[in-house]
Amino acid sequence: MNTPHFLLAKSVVLEQYRVAANASDLLSYSSKTNPLITSILENETADCFFSVHLHNELINITDKSRVLFLAQAWTSKDIELLIAQQVSSFVVDNKADLNTLLEFLEQRTAVQINHLFLRIKLKELSLRTEKHYVFGMDSEFVNKKISEIHESSLRSRIKNLGVHFHRKTQNMSEWNLMYETENMLSASTRSALDVINIGGGLPAAYASTNVDVIPTVLQKISAFKAWLHEQNILLMIEPGRFISAPSVKLVTTIIGMHDNTLIVDASVYNSDMDALIVPVKLLVEGELSQDEVGENYCVKGITPCSMDLFRYRVKLRAPQIGDSLIFLHAGAYNFTTDFCNLQKIETVIVDEF
Repeated sequence: MNTPHFLLAKSVVLEQYRVAANASDLLSYSSKTNPLITSILENETADCFFSVHLHNELINITDKSRVLFLAQAWTSKDIELLIAQQVSSFVVDNKADLNTLLEFLEQRTAVQINHLFLRIKLKELSLRTEKHYVFGMDSEFVNKKISEIHESSLRSRIKNLGVHFHRKTQNMSEWNLMYETENMLSASTRSALDVINIGGGLPAAYASTNVDVIPTVLQKISAFKAWLHEQNILLMIEPGRFISAPSVKLVTTIIGMHDNTLIVDASVYNSDMDALIVPVKLLVEGELSQDEVGENYCVKGITPCSMDLFRYRVKLRAPQIGDSLIFLHAGAYNFTTDFCNLQKIETVIVDEF
């Protein structure tokens, strides 16, 4: 296949799933990260949940009872439609949506909920850029509301009551989970909980990633799980990038070369929007370390945009026009745009690389 394409390896999907699942009690794959992986995990696992944010995404899941739906600006009609499809696990991140759900449950006395998570606002140790919206309710309200729900008649219809929070993607340092949980949630609140969902944010390996830190993050999550077990609380995580990124390669061809610039037959706008949004840059298969013999190249996409850069600098050995250039860990958020009428890149699913 000479046209640019993604290669998705089932074996890597399942291996990454096993690593994440071993560190937790419950796992919900964040389906928006790469919906093609959703069907693989549904078919190949028995207990994986799938985190979904919009009704549109439900098309990717056959067994809707495995959906963890994250509400946003919903109505009682929305909830009714979800319940009718056997969706019964929910995350709510604001007072209005929580009130809508609780009022719905008071009126529909036969409805049972599998999971209800209240998302708590988590302070992140980052600069104020006004780029990111901060989801969640403040800790004082969450503590109060958990107590109210636990002591109400609704509690018998909510099988698992929990708290949810979430780290931003590629977060390598903010994993003091026990300390933060003790500060956010009172002892009485924790005694009312069945499960705590720490969301996603598990890092994947990119050009700028310190991969040595990833095992430490997993160890901290495992330690947090053990601490929760002492309090009879289960741990849920929602990895998306950790599972999807290493499961996919992007195969391109060098179609132009001038000075130390390589132009490939794809664009970040139809393959790697992460390069603009997060931003993270993909590793190149066979790239050299700085102490190896080779030259540094800029790898540019095919469009006229100056931001269409796969890598600003990568060390390679004598690349030529017509050579394949393969990007690693390309499976997360590889959605496309219609910029310059770019075509959607095909994904080829294989058993292994």
